[in-house]
Amino acid sequence: MRILSTTLMMVTILVGCAARPGEPVPRYDDEIVAAGQRFRIGTPVVLWTDPGGYDAYRVERRFVTKEQAPWSASKEKLDSPNRYGLRYARAWDDGDFEQLRGGGWDLGLLQDTVDQFVIHYDVCGTSRQCFNILHDHRNLSVHFMLDLDGTIYQTLDLKERAWHAGTANDRSIGIEIANMGAYPLDDAGTLAEWYETEPDGRTRVTLPARMGDGGIRTPGFIARPARDQPVVGEINGRELVQYDLTAEQYAALIRLTAALSRIFPNIELVAPRDADGNVANHVLSDDELAAFKGVIGHYHLTENKSDPGPAFQWDMVLDEAERLR
Repeated sequence: MRILSTTLMMVTILVGCAARPGEPVPRYDDEIVAAGQRFRIGTPVVLWTDPGGYDAYRVERRFVTKEQAPWSASKEKLDSPNRYGLRYARAWDDGDFEQLRGGGWDLGLLQDTVDQFVIHYDVCGTSRQCFNILHDHRNLSVHFMLDLDGTIYQTLDLKERAWHAGTANDRSIGIEIANMGAYPLDDAGTLAEWYETEPDGRTRVTLPARMGDGGIRTPGFIARPARDQPVVGEINGRELVQYDLTAEQYAALIRLTAALSRIFPNIELVAPRDADGNVANHVLSDDELAAFKGVIGHYHLTENKSDPGPAFQWDMVLDEAERLR
């Protein structure tokens, strides 16, 4: 009896130190997920599992009626029920393949695989509209979306191969930043619709009426580009004009970039540079891309792309991320 009593007491003590059966695990509001593990980054994150999140695992379309949502009603508009796949960044043996396609990525294997962070602007204006276009219309996905107010949405575990950057998908993590993008100097009609200069000289983002509140999570948020004047610059041989990201977007992006560089040591806090030390404003060669490990723009990967645009403040993002790390 004494042995039994002692055993029961030890079990009681051990159980008392652990979570009780059915006890919920606290969810912080600043976590991202990689290979099933959660990492805090110090800025608001909405996961695909959270209310109001955007779930790229779903076959159903998000922004249509209940009757139009299932794959049976969507297959005439989309090529596949899936918007993501398995990373194939190395030659897996049969055992690896069986483990990975079952979802069995461990963090170390993922760290060996991922070495690029690809920056996009979404040309949609808000993250809600971005997910609508990617998921409901284009059969695409991206790991993160960054809204005007600095809210980060994660739509997939980082172990997944999101469909956002072509040949870089196997080795990269991608983010779509809410921004209407860059345009030739004689084609600024979209910018005129989305940006307004107020009497005091400050510029604000003006969501078109068709967008409603845009899905912005911060009540009453007024989005303003970090610089009031549009920025002109050359990318892939074209002179383009663009309004900057918001200060809130930069603050969140810096924290995310710093966190990713710690979680994935092969993502170095560097961007492609030209001979003068400036961030390269053109597509990289196949050999340059193969060798590059770090933070990269979509225009570095594809010649007809210009995101994240001439207004993007590369040095500030990388320097501040390095300081945080």
